Amino acid sequence: MPSEKFVLGGHEILRGTNTTINIELPKLYNTPTELPVRIIRGRRNGPAVFISAAIHGDELNGIEIIRRLRKLNILKKLRGTLILVPVVNVYGMMNLSRYLPDRRDLNRSFPGSSKGSLASRVAKIFFEEIVSRCTLGIDLHTASIHKSNLPQIRTNIDDENTFRLAKAFEAPVVLHSELRDGSLRSVAQEKGVPILLYEAGEALRFDEQSIRIGVKGIVNVLRANEMLPKTHKKTSKTPIITKTSKWIRSVESGMLRTIKALGETVYENEVIAYIDEPLGDESFEILSPFDGIIIGKSEIPLIQEGDAVFHIANFKNLEVADKKMEYFGEDAIEQSEFYELNNEEIIE
Repeated sequence: MPSEKFVLGGHEILRGTNTTINIELPKLYNTPTELPVRIIRGRRNGPAVFISAAIHGDELNGIEIIRRLRKLNILKKLRGTLILVPVVNVYGMMNLSRYLPDRRDLNRSFPGSSKGSLASRVAKIFFEEIVSRCTLGIDLHTASIHKSNLPQIRTNIDDENTFRLAKAFEAPVVLHSELRDGSLRSVAQEKGVPILLYEAGEALRFDEQSIRIGVKGIVNVLRANEMLPKTHKKTSKTPIITKTSKWIRSVESGMLRTIKALGETVYENEVIAYIDEPLGDESFEILSPFDGIIIGKSEIPLIQEGDAVFHIANFKNLEVADKKMEYFGEDAIEQSEFYELNNEEIIE
C-alpha cells in the first residue's frame, strides 16, 4: 500500500486529484517523444493499480477501454491510485505496427536496460516509472493482425488472489497462462506485482463488445480489490475456467472456409473448417482435437500450410459452456450497464 506521498515522473500526485503527466522517452530521429500517463488518486489512501494498453502498437481496443473508463463518475469514489497508460508503445502506434522501430517486441524486452535497444529502454522506463510503483496491473491486448480473440483473461490461476480477481473481471473465459521470458507479466510477477492480461478482439480494429466487457471488467476488479465501493449487484457472470488450450495449424494451403465461429463450442473430431484449393476441386477438413470452445481464430481466408487457424480452449462440459456463453451475447452487453456504472446504488 503506498504512503501518503505519491510521486510519479517527478511529480507529486495529491490525493483527490486527476492529473496527466508526460514521461520522457528516447527521441525518434531527434524528435521528442513522451509517454502520456493519467493518474487518478482518490481522497482516501489505498492500493496503486496500473491499466496499460498498446504495448503492441496495433492493439487499439485497450486505448478506447481506458478512454471510456476515465470518464466514469464512479471513479470519484476511488480509494487509492489508478494509473492509466493508454499507449505504452507510442512508436508502434504511430506506424500502425505491433513492434517498435528497432523491430523488437516490447513485451519480450522486460525488465529492460537504459543502455540497451530502443525497446529495452522503453521497457525499463515503463517498468520503473509505472509498474514498480503498483501492487496490481491490468494489461489490455488484442489478437495479432488478421486474428481475433474471444474476450478472455490470462493469468496464473494457481495463485489464489490473482484467480479471484480474474474471475471478478467477468470475461467469458479465464485461461491459465504460463509466463514467457521477457514479458511484462513474467518480470512483474518476479517483483511481486500480479498482472491480469485481458485479450479481446483484433489488431487495428475496435470491437464494441470487447470494449464494453473490458470497461466493466476493470471496474469489477477495482471493486474486488477494495478500491471502489460495493454495489447491490443483481447477478454475476461466471466465466469458463480452463488450464489448457491449443492453436490448430493448417496442414494444407488454400482458402479457409470456416464452419464454427468465435465463442462456439466444438466436439472432438468435429469439422470446424475446410481448406479449399483455389484452382482445384479438393477440400481438406480441419478437425477439433478435443471438446472445447473457440477462443481465437484467423480472420483472413488465405491460409498457408502451418498457419495458426483456430485457438481452442479445452473444456469438457459443453452444455455448461453453451449456457455460460449465453450471458456474454450481444443482448447481455447493453449500453445500460455503463449508465448503471455512473448511477448505481452504492453501499458505503
